[in-house]
Amino acid sequence: MFRVMLGCMNRVAETQTPNGLGPEGVSESHNEFLRDEFRADFADLIGRSPALQTVLAQVATVAPTEANVLILGESGTGKELVARAIHDLSAHKNRPLVRVNCASIPKELFESEFFGHVRGAFTGAVRDRVGRFELADGGTLFLDEVGEIPLELQSKLLRVLQEGQFERVGDERTRTVKVRLITASNRDLLAEAKAGRFRLDLYYRLSVFPIEVPPLRERLGDVGELAEHFIQQAALRLGVPRPRLTRLQVQELQNYDWPGNVRELQNVIERAVILAKSGELHFDLPHRIAGLASSTRPTIGPGRDGEEALSLDELAVREREILVAALRRTHWKIYGSDGAAALLRIKPTTLVSKMKRLKVQKEPGGV
Repeated sequence: MFRVMLGCMNRVAETQTPNGLGPEGVSESHNEFLRDEFRADFADLIGRSPALQTVLAQVATVAPTEANVLILGESGTGKELVARAIHDLSAHKNRPLVRVNCASIPKELFESEFFGHVRGAFTGAVRDRVGRFELADGGTLFLDEVGEIPLELQSKLLRVLQEGQFERVGDERTRTVKVRLITASNRDLLAEAKAGRFRLDLYYRLSVFPIEVPPLRERLGDVGELAEHFIQQAALRLGVPRPRLTRLQVQELQNYDWPGNVRELQNVIERAVILAKSGELHFDLPHRIAGLASSTRPTIGPGRDGEEALSLDELAVREREILVAALRRTHWKIYGSDGAAALLRIKPTTLVSKMKRLKVQKEPGGV
């Protein structure tokens, strides 16, 4: 089996105090920046497909260089993992890898998030704050969903890439950093540039070495190995016997086109392990509930390949079963790292809301 192990996925990025940072800046960097880790479940790049081996060869080629890398691919393909691999195989491997999800930053806060700000720079700026570029000095900065960066900020990003210099918001002092930049996007950035929504010169600067991560439907031969990997991890985390994956079940998984890619496969496997009875796995593959998103009628209609689509009522029953199974596994504990919300990878408030909607109540004798 062709497997690239990336053992430091569980490691919080090593912190080093940037020049000019006081104790508050370092503490904030610990709390707000360095603990946004990649999901440990993607700790391996697993597979033997030619498509994946092409990606691995590209990673091995570019990692030792200082070239900017643009990782392209659909959501859920593992672009974050590729970025981690590049960092871990580079000369910066013992320095910080700082990740920024550009899609989650409010437009008005981009400049502060990237470059930091000084006290009093704007309403709410009660103390100096270090930015992501400064925090990643000497290491790697990974900008995920880089296409979300506002057009008016892209010129400042281009300046940092060209000159390594910037100013914090509200500060006149010019700071210098040396950062290896890796970016990722599920958009066609060249098309965005031609449409005037992304700077063409920035696009060329970012895409010195592009890597395209293939969707799972183009590497279906890897599904079996990935499924076994996720089954093992889910069983260990849940503290349950490892269910057996049969050849027919692998074929069942390979017969689906996985629009959500590896992330969707992981979620399907985790649900199956939670609901496994007597070691038997049953997959609630989304093709069995096709059409519900566009239909508001709780009726059963024809699904893909002649299968029946679930009604809204049946879907609610399935959802309720998953919630109850997770709550039983965690002895009806909702909050905390060992609670049902963490097990289901949703917010505790979301779980409480779902329990109310589905009328899930703590069973007698539940801890």
